[in-house]
Amino acid sequence: MRFLADMGISPRTVAFLRELGYEAVHLHEEGLDRLEDAAILAKAREEGFILLTHDLDFGELIAVSGARLPSVIVFRLRNMRPENVNRYLQHIVEEHAKVLASGAIISVTEGRIRIRALPLRTRR
Repeated sequence: MRFLADMGISPRTVAFLRELGYEAVHLHEEGLDRLEDAAILAKAREEGFILLTHDLDFGELIAVSGARLPSVIVFRLRNMRPENVNRYLQHIVEEHAKVLASGAIISVTEGRIRIRALPLRTRR
């Protein structure tokens, strides 16, 4: 698995993923601090990354697009300290690797991990 961390995700989480043996990149490392959300999603899709963010806009953008990828993990934790995010993230990659590979939006809040397969179906 490959991960792309949005600006709201700590570089310490990227380091944590690397220690676990995953490829992980932070937007800041690539000088992409001000890249627009649509371009971030395109980069993740084109380069095979799973996007890590706390920005709800990404869920909306991927839902509207009807795309199957990239997978997006949205952290909505009150405590966004890296060690807390890392604990949830480790559980997700261990337990939900298959769904991440096939395309999903995973929302993480305290005590709850919600998985929605992509593409999202619109309600009529």
